Amino acid sequence: MSTHSDDFDRWIRGSFAAINTELENLYFAQDDRADVSQCGAHLKSRLRDEGRVFVVALLAEGDTGDGFETAFSVLGNVGMYLAALRRHELTNPAKEERSPFPEASSLAMHVGAALGMAPRFSTAHIAHLNYANAGVRKSFTSLPDEILFIDENTRGILLLQLAADALAKVVPLGISSPIVDVPFAAARHALEAVIESNQRLFDRLDVERFFFSVRPYYKPYMVGRQEYRGANAGDFSGINELDLLLGLCRANDPYYAQLLVDKMSFMPPQDQARLRECMRHESFLDELLALAPEHAREDWFRRNARGYLELCELFGRYASQHHDYLVKRFIEAPAAKLSAAHLEGVTASGPPLPVLLRSLEVLRDMRLAANRSGIATRHADLERLRKMVPGTVC
Repeated sequence: MSTHSDDFDRWIRGSFAAINTELENLYFAQDDRADVSQCGAHLKSRLRDEGRVFVVALLAEGDTGDGFETAFSVLGNVGMYLAALRRHELTNPAKEERSPFPEASSLAMHVGAALGMAPRFSTAHIAHLNYANAGVRKSFTSLPDEILFIDENTRGILLLQLAADALAKVVPLGISSPIVDVPFAAARHALEAVIESNQRLFDRLDVERFFFSVRPYYKPYMVGRQEYRGANAGDFSGINELDLLLGLCRANDPYYAQLLVDKMSFMPPQDQARLRECMRHESFLDELLALAPEHAREDWFRRNARGYLELCELFGRYASQHHDYLVKRFIEAPAAKLSAAHLEGVTASGPPLPVLLRSLEVLRDMRLAANRSGIATRHADLERLRKMVPGTVC
C-alpha cells in the first residue's frame, strides 16, 4: 500500500470504529433507538472531518498504489466512510440530488471504475476479503454483535464457496461419472456446516442490537449523482454457482437474470468471472433428466441422482433457514414496531420493506423448488427425478 492508503486503513480499523461504537451506544440508550438526530453531534463532525483528511490525500495522489489489493482496500475504506456518514444522517439520498461529499465520491468512482465494481463498499470488504491485521478485521464498530455477525456471515460465505468449488469439479467429470461422490460429499459437508454456522448466529445474535446498531450501515447512499443500494450478504458468486449448477435457478429466467445483472458489479472481479463461466454450463438437473429415458434404471444413475437430490434438500434447508430465521426474526419483526417516520429506507436494498420481503420469498421458494404458482420453480422436474430413484421422498 502507499503511505496514504496505510494511514486511511489504520484510521478505519482504529478511530473510525471507536467513534461509531460510541455513537451506537448513545443511540441505543435512547427511548427511540431509531432516532439518530438528537445526540452525538461532536462525534459525527469528528468522523466526517477526520475521514476527509485521508480521502483528500488519496484523491490528490491520483493512483491507488500497487495493484488490486491496494485498490480494493481503498474502495472498501472510502465506502465504509460514506456508509457511516449515511448511517449517522450526515447524508441521505432521499433529501439530496448529489452526494454532499464530492472528494469521497470522486475517489470511490475512480477506484470503482478501475476495478470494474460499484463505487461503494461491498460485502467482500468486510467478509471473505477482509484482511486481518494482528487479529483485527475491519468493522464499523467494536460491538460484540457486529463482530459476531461479520464472523459467522463470513464463515457462511466461505462454506458456500467451498460447496460451489466442489460442485464445479463435477462439470469436467460429467454427472454420470462414478466418482462424483467425492465432490458431492465435500459439498454436502460444507452445506451442513453452513446450516450449523447460521444456527450459532441466530442463537447468539441480539435482535435489537442487530436491527438498530448493525444493519443501518448497509443502507443505500449517494456516490456523486447516483444512489447505490446497500451491500448484500449474497454479493458473492458461490451462492449463484450453487443455484445454477444444481439447476434450481436458471440464468434465462427473467426474474433470476435480473438478480444476476443487479449484483454483478457488487462482486469482486474474480467472482464476476466465475459467475460468467458458470452460466455457460448445463445444470446437473438438466443433465440427469436428459439421461433418464435411457439410463434411469442403471445403478450409476440412481446413485448419482440420489446424491444430487440430497444436496438439493440441504440447499433448500439452508435457504429456508436463512429466510425464515434471519429475515423474519431479525428484520421483519423489529421493523413492524417502528413508527412510520423511521420505516422509510429501512432496507439495505433500497425498495420498501414489503417489496423486499416478497422478492426474498420468491428467491427462497426457487431454491426450495417449492410448488408455487406465479413463479418458475423446478418442483415438477425434481418430482420426476425423485420418482426414478427408489428410497427418496416425493
